[in-house]
Amino acid sequence: MSNKSESTSDFQWDWNLPRLFIRRCRQKGDRLKVADTSGVKLTGNELLLRTLALKRIIDREVLRSRFTQLQDEKHVGVLLPPTVPAVVVNMALTLSRRVAVNLNYTVSESIVNRCIEQAQIKHVITSRKVIDKLGMNLNAKVVYLEDLKEKATLADKIVAFTESKFMTEGMLASRFELHKNKPDDRLTIIFTSGSTGNPKGVPLTFNNIASNVQGFDATIHVKEEDCFLGILPFFHSFGYTGTLWAVGSLPCSGAFHYNPLEPKQIGKLIETYKCSIVLGTPTFLRGFLKRIEPEQFKTVNVVVVGAEKMPIPLAHAFEERFGVRPIEGYGTTELSPVVAVNVPPSRARNQAGKDGLKEGSVGRPIPAVKARTVSLDDHSRVLGPDQTGMIEISGPNVMAGYLNQPELTAKVMNDGWYITGDVGFIDSDGFIHITGRESRFSKIGGEMVPHIQVEEELNRIVGAEDTLKIAVCGVPDEKKGERLVVLYADELPEEPSAIVKKLIEAGLPSIYVPGADSFIRVDAIPILGTGKLDLRGLQALAKERAK
Repeated sequence: MSNKSESTSDFQWDWNLPRLFIRRCRQKGDRLKVADTSGVKLTGNELLLRTLALKRIIDREVLRSRFTQLQDEKHVGVLLPPTVPAVVVNMALTLSRRVAVNLNYTVSESIVNRCIEQAQIKHVITSRKVIDKLGMNLNAKVVYLEDLKEKATLADKIVAFTESKFMTEGMLASRFELHKNKPDDRLTIIFTSGSTGNPKGVPLTFNNIASNVQGFDATIHVKEEDCFLGILPFFHSFGYTGTLWAVGSLPCSGAFHYNPLEPKQIGKLIETYKCSIVLGTPTFLRGFLKRIEPEQFKTVNVVVVGAEKMPIPLAHAFEERFGVRPIEGYGTTELSPVVAVNVPPSRARNQAGKDGLKEGSVGRPIPAVKARTVSLDDHSRVLGPDQTGMIEISGPNVMAGYLNQPELTAKVMNDGWYITGDVGFIDSDGFIHITGRESRFSKIGGEMVPHIQVEEELNRIVGAEDTLKIAVCGVPDEKKGERLVVLYADELPEEPSAIVKKLIEAGLPSIYVPGADSFIRVDAIPILGTGKLDLRGLQALAKERAK
């Protein structure tokens, strides 16, 4: 019996995202479409008007040469947090048939410039406020939104008004030559977070993003009255697909905040705009628990988390405080990013509301996506249900390949299936269960030891299952090849020797148990701007501090 898990094979999607954006703005009309914590609020009509005006200004002031011809500049950098201006910039570039490359403002200047070089970016659209805060020197021509605003002419305003008010969707599509777009044309480039190495450029197409947004929609059933909370940055694939384009191409609205680690402001935003769908990470939920009032969360009925495993005690605590239980999904940048998601009971189509939900899993694949597990040694043998192996994915969400890195692409593809690097199993009901990452194993004495399993048991013992205070990683060891070290950020409730004893009593194999002298106190566990555990930073810290 095969362990392949797949969703509806006859699922159809509309890949033409620019036209969908125009259509959804028109459908919203004078009702709210986007807002943010700076006080900017735009109806559907206003969002379309602003986007068309900015498109015209960018075409003239940024993309035209001295001879008034549009330059052959396909990739344009965007360095902005998730806000209404960032939405408008991304949509304007898409209508100009350019590839918006949202750059990660939480990494170092050298990494940002490496991304600029890889993508051959000539211009980066940003704001003075962002640059002043970051203090970065970019290896591209910096274009400030404030300057573009000042260059808006009366003609820009009249033309944009005429286009938005009187031109049909088809007329605008023809005017902007959107018919020249093809499903497999590049829509964006997302650079991987760099949690395990240097960032890699992941080009994603109209087909990739559209199938993902609409597959996610078909699973959780987004309604016209829904409002997405947009706190994930657009340089993060879940933020780009799950909030930017979900809001841009579905009938819903969105409310944005530039910093996911500011729960007080986020709570006010949720309350003001009656957000109903929250996408995030367990790390962000921990902040919500402490700083957001239950009354502010009363309109939320869908909370989907990814990027890291959600501890069950965190789900319990969240549900007890806010009355909505977070559910898990799964994906990677290379997969646009959503692979699978549990169906929240509030969105289930069956009466019981449980067929699409299995706690502890990351759900079933969204429509048109297939998942399987294969043998860990050579990835050649497809495994059966409940057999642990390497998880591989195929479907319209799979990237064509890394940017200018064919050799690296070949390493992650297996005859059309993307090798995720995640280890787990698919149960007999088709739910995917993640048990660890290939990079989160240590080879000790010839045996693969999973860091996550040890971490979970440690968190249970010290009572920190709803916080990220303990992390396990491996460091070189002369005798065994590697050994485990435990980094912890808060005072432990008992001595490491007592904790080690409890690990043994819990039934962990002796090879899984770190020594009492391998517990290291640190100021904080390294976290990326996306909310993920910074595996690279964790490894560097462990090597630096381990004896």
